[in-house]
Formats: sequence, structure tokens, C-alpha cells
Amino acid sequence: MFTKLESLSDRFRELSEAIAQPEVIQDYPRYQACLKERSSLEPVVEKYDAFRRVEQQIQDNRELLSDPLFASEAEKELADLAVQREKLIADLKLLLVPPDPLDDRNVIMEIRAGVGGEEAALFAGDLMRMYLRYADRNQLQASLLSVSDTDLGGINEALLMFSGPEAFGRLKFESGVHCVKRVPVTESSGRIHTSTVTVAVFPEAQEVEFTLDPADLRIDVFHASGHGGQGVNTTDSAVRMTHLPTGLVVTCQDERSQLENKAKALRVLRSRLFDRLKEEQAAAHAEDRRNQIGWGERSDRIRTYYFNHDYVVDHRLNLTVNRTANVMNGDLVPFIDALRLAEKTEKMNLLNRK
Repeated sequence: MFTKLESLSDRFRELSEAIAQPEVIQDYPRYQACLKERSSLEPVVEKYDAFRRVEQQIQDNRELLSDPLFASEAEKELADLAVQREKLIADLKLLLVPPDPLDDRNVIMEIRAGVGGEEAALFAGDLMRMYLRYADRNQLQASLLSVSDTDLGGINEALLMFSGPEAFGRLKFESGVHCVKRVPVTESSGRIHTSTVTVAVFPEAQEVEFTLDPADLRIDVFHASGHGGQGVNTTDSAVRMTHLPTGLVVTCQDERSQLENKAKALRVLRSRLFDRLKEEQAAAHAEDRRNQIGWGERSDRIRTYYFNHDYVVDHRLNLTVNRTANVMNGDLVPFIDALRLAEKTEKMNLLNRK
């Protein structure tokens, strides 16, 4: 492990020196690549530097043990330093776990109202806005590809795309069934209802990974509706793309141009088919299932939002976060950070068993 850490530290120093060189700064692609690699190494290098400082302190205190004036104090400090050392080693092991190669991909997200009628549709709309706010607060770019509204302001389904640093790595844990317990605006007697919304999250596929045969596609165009501004219902710009062999259907209507909507629909369809292929491959290798496809089946309840008690529970880790309003305003970091740590810990344990 320490040989690897020394190598990463050397590489970090090389990159730090490179980004200060005029010839690298003038070569924008190379400069950006160096910055990105350096940024990826920074957390582990900083942690390793902290470890080396603790190691030096341990050595210094051991030398004081032979001095009667400082022996007692040095012994106490050594005990504290030993705890710090073990914690830093554990942190470094986690940081050295290889990342999921899909984590930097863009994200396609589907949100669908489940059980609960109009209240489920309203909650689906709440979740859509929650993810848009999370993106805005966490340097992700979000676009709403299509949405099916209801009369009371909810949504039956929505299709979104997110891009930015580790977009899939952060949002992949949102895939599953989300439950809400609250008094619906449609409820006159004040009874608490339970409704559900399904969220599907998958990485955008690269064209080289999944090639579509044009003969397998049926493309229909129609008037856009819903969130469309002045262009709504004036031109056949919306696109519905059907993959005939599987029956998968994608609708995109957020762009004014039919061509742009076709391009986005194709990206989404390719990603959905790539995701299906990944799941089929993972099912064939059940032993490594969690490592292959992440956390949870989409049919599982992953989180419940208790509006009347003002807290949210993630059932995968039994993690409770107070202040439902903060969560609905996009504060998902406590959940996402805990789930990413759990994923890394599990991967580390798998590596240690091999």
C-alpha cells in the first residue's frame, strides 16, 4: 500500500509542476487533463501527508520515552497518536479502492408516480424539483428532457439528464422506490397517506458501447406540450422513439428543434438499453452483483419521507436525517456521502477477501 502511496505522491508533485509550465498552460486540453488528474489525486495525497506527519510525531515521542522528564507525557501522546494512525490507515485504504469507471458518466434519470394517485404525482413533482435543486447546489448541469404534468401540478413521469463531475457516482444511489407519508392537499379529513414514486438512474452510454440498428427504431413526431413556452403546440418538434425489439419508448420535447429532440432521445434510448445489458450481465454473475450495479434493486423501497415527523429515513443504511424541508430543497449530501462510503467499504472488504 505504501509503495502505491509514494508513487501517487510523486505523480501529484509532477502534475503540480506541470500545470505551472507555460507550454502546458498554452496547451488547453493537456492543461485540463493535468488539472483533472491532479484533482483526483489530491484527497489521497493530503491524507498520506497527514499520515506521514503522525508517523514523525510517533518517532519523536518514542525518542522521549528514555527521558524521565518527558516519558509520562510522551507515553500518553503515543496512545493518542496510535489511534490517529489506525484511523488514517483505514481512510487511506478506502481512498485507494478503485473507483467505478462509470462514476464520471452523465446521468439519465426517470421519475414516475407510483401508488397513491394524485398524491403520488404531486410527490413525483417534489422529487423532480429536489433533484434539480441538488444539481444547482452541487455544480451539476441539469436539463429536463420531457415531463407529463397533471392538473393539480404534479407529474406522472419526467425524464432528466445531469452532467458534471462524478454525476453518476453521486446520483446512482437514488435509484429505487421513494415513499412519502404526509397529509395530501387533496385530503380533507387530515389523514396521513402513504404514496410511492419510482426513480431509475443509469449512466449515459457511449456510442461505441451500444450500437443501435436504425431498422429497430420507430420514430414519431408530435406537438410538444407542458414546459415548452411559446413553441408548445405550434410545431411537430417533440419526438417519440420506440425500440421495436424491446418495446422501450423514449419521449423528448424540451428542445425547439425536432433534430435536437431526436438526438437527445437517441442518447437516452442507448443509455437505457446499455443499462439493461449491464443488469443482464450482472444477473449472470450474482456473486458480484452489488459491485457491478451499485445499491439496491429498483423494486426496493430505499427511502421514506415523513413529513408529519419532519425527518427522512434511508432504509439501506437505516440513516435518519432531520428537517424534511432541507432534504426536499436538495440537501442530499448526508445520504449520498454515507452511501458512497458504504459502497467503498464493501468494495474494500471484497478486495481484502480475494
